Amino acid sequence: MRLIPLLTAILVTAGLFFAVFQREALLAFARNDAAAEQLPAPEPDGDGMADAVAAAAETSGAIGVVVMRSAAQAIDSAVVLRGETRAVRQVEVRAETAGTVLSEPLRKGAHITKGELLCQLDPGVRDANLAEARARLVEAKSRVPEAQAKLVETQARLAEAQINLNAAQKLSEGGYASETRRVSAEASERAALAGIASAEAGLEATASGIEAAEAAVAAAEWDISRLAIRAPFNGLLETDTAELGSFMQPGSLCGTVIQLNPIKVVGFVPESEVNRVIPGALAGAELSTGERITGHVTFLSRSADPTTRTFEVEITVPNEDLSIRDGQTADIAISSAGANAHKVPQSALTLNNAGVLGVRTVGPDNVVDFIPVKLLRDEVDGVWLDGLPETADIIVVGQDFVTKGVAVAPTLREATQ
Repeated sequence: MRLIPLLTAILVTAGLFFAVFQREALLAFARNDAAAEQLPAPEPDGDGMADAVAAAAETSGAIGVVVMRSAAQAIDSAVVLRGETRAVRQVEVRAETAGTVLSEPLRKGAHITKGELLCQLDPGVRDANLAEARARLVEAKSRVPEAQAKLVETQARLAEAQINLNAAQKLSEGGYASETRRVSAEASERAALAGIASAEAGLEATASGIEAAEAAVAAAEWDISRLAIRAPFNGLLETDTAELGSFMQPGSLCGTVIQLNPIKVVGFVPESEVNRVIPGALAGAELSTGERITGHVTFLSRSADPTTRTFEVEITVPNEDLSIRDGQTADIAISSAGANAHKVPQSALTLNNAGVLGVRTVGPDNVVDFIPVKLLRDEVDGVWLDGLPETADIIVVGQDFVTKGVAVAPTLREATQ
């Protein structure tokens, strides 16, 4: 019964001895065994690649890896977004004056043209109010000659009073007229001045009356002009217009008009991609129905959404047959400037100790290096990466068993494999 604890103690002691005093030899043995077991597994193509890796590792004593020699290629990069279609215009046409609807309603879905009558309101007594305002304007204008004549008369009286005052002052200075005459002449002058001020005030009041009458006429004419509510542009009715006999007040809805040709496709660009979108760039979208459409970028917001920190982008698309509806979901792709990139198997991607995405490459003297990359595009048979030099020997098998600065025994695999 005591044999098992004794054997356990012996094994633990031996393990501690190797872990403490023979640590480097133990790690080297483990690395060589792991590389020998794991490296051939990803290459089941039967072309002798695994045997070549093993042979290279046995010959040099270094870890065997498989590398792919890759050269940069020019690709057309695109900004991919999610968005929706929107009508280029949508207006709720509302009444600006009160009245009863006299016109028959137009039904939703009807095609309308700019200036077409949507709702006709009852004029009521508006024509009579306009006639009254015009009569008051004529009356106000007729008072102008009378006010002007009164002003001319008072000006003549002032001139006469000034002449009499001048004569009375000279006669009084020579002793030929009494002081009373001079004082009376001064009083006549002051009365003439007061008469002029009154005549000028009367003329100004007449002018004010004319302006008020003109404003009343303009208000009456404007009110009458708003009795016919018309379409502001070509489009479709999204709602029925107001029913015959219904009473409308200022602000009441007559109908909603939308314009679908052309139509907008709206999406939101993240901060990291906004500089790649240029107004006027070619763009395409695939609708939820499977239909594909193309257009151009016509607007890119300069202000980010405070919640999502994204920028609104609008793409204008022709819609002659009105087959594209408002509010359809769309997958958007906006063309951007091309870039040089490398296409590698997705399995070649790895992370360094800091969690940075990249690939491991073999440099001079067969020493491993780690290069951070940026993922540009994901395809079925690989991924396109940016950040690599023009040519690179990328480790595609064994990259997870080596680190930067480690010497390896590379085996070349053609990029077409």
